[in-house]
Amino acid sequence: MSEEELDPNDNTVQPMPEGGWSERIVTLSDAIVVPPDESAFVQPAGVLDRDGAYCPEGALWRKFRPLTTKPEKPVTAPTKLSGRWLWGGVLWAHFGHFLVESSARLWALDHIDGSIDGVLFMPKRPKVGDAVRGFQKEFVGLMAPELPIRVATEATQVEELIVPGQGFGLGKITEGTQKFRNAIHNRFARDVEPDGASKIYISRSALGVGKGGLLGEERLEDLLIKQGYDIFHPEKYDLKTQLARYKAAKHVVAADGSALHLFAMVGRADQKVAMILRRKAGANNLLARNVAHFTGTDPIIVDALHTEWVRSSKGKSNRQSFGELNHKVIGRALAAGGFIDPDAEWEPLTDKQRKQLFLDKGLGDTGEFVESPEYAQRRIRRMRQERRARRAAREAAQSS
Repeated sequence: MSEEELDPNDNTVQPMPEGGWSERIVTLSDAIVVPPDESAFVQPAGVLDRDGAYCPEGALWRKFRPLTTKPEKPVTAPTKLSGRWLWGGVLWAHFGHFLVESSARLWALDHIDGSIDGVLFMPKRPKVGDAVRGFQKEFVGLMAPELPIRVATEATQVEELIVPGQGFGLGKITEGTQKFRNAIHNRFARDVEPDGASKIYISRSALGVGKGGLLGEERLEDLLIKQGYDIFHPEKYDLKTQLARYKAAKHVVAADGSALHLFAMVGRADQKVAMILRRKAGANNLLARNVAHFTGTDPIIVDALHTEWVRSSKGKSNRQSFGELNHKVIGRALAAGGFIDPDAEWEPLTDKQRKQLFLDKGLGDTGEFVESPEYAQRRIRRMRQERRARRAAREAAQSS
């Protein structure tokens, strides 16, 4: 069966934004929640009914495969949890994955009759235990004020467990189901008032190289400040402040990353958005689709990477890679899109400036990061093409 032929009602295939099982709610009495017992990318963990049958609607999918698979029924009697609980799935400590994967079932809050005792999660990493981070609690509170969060760290039998399908995530479901988007627009941060500048740049420059970033981002910030932009480092503020800034802005320029997932949840069609790529990865396309479907506006994607620097131990692009910006290309794209003055002329980094930026970031000649072979080969091809073009121009001039 091709991706185009996937049946959204089939809970053995990835959740689909069109609906099907991703918008289904299953309610179980005496459900058994089995958290992972080891740290791995794919983990046997999830929800069983009282007889030990697997509840596939409770699985976490990423793209075309589930990251949580059918666990064995516990041999020993599980811990008892009384009350009525909403299944939240996997509780991610990573901010971006929390936004798109741990929030994926909260849409059911719009479809539950009566009260519930809270949201029940299981940890992604067993060593994390039942810890709940401040941003996780704040996010859920912005959907349903004062709704408790509980994390199952051992097999737990729940008196009543409401299990919604996965309405959001990574893959085709990045667009979000209609029910998920409706719930976000109906509930999330409704009481947060716009507060901030009309033009903002959502920056990653304060995160450090280890989180992935942009070489030359500080210079980009200086150029944007001259165009009237406020530089915003979201990790320095609580969620309410971040959301207030995003609601207030009319022009939003951002390095691609987790902050745009949060922006998308409160963004509007009348806002202009430009996303500057910091790496070559499929996640960029998913992020752009996320913004477009949630806000109703297509972001301008600015591919202005002179090259990409990757960890030498990996050799390929990942979320820790960082791109080297070509400011000239960025300036042209933003000017064409109406984000900056149409006659703005920005220049790319010189070799001297590039070397100094490496030293400033503590990279130097350590060899921890190397240039992406793909970009190196591309630049060599471009240089050869430019030499051939110059030679052809000289020969044409001489023969005329």
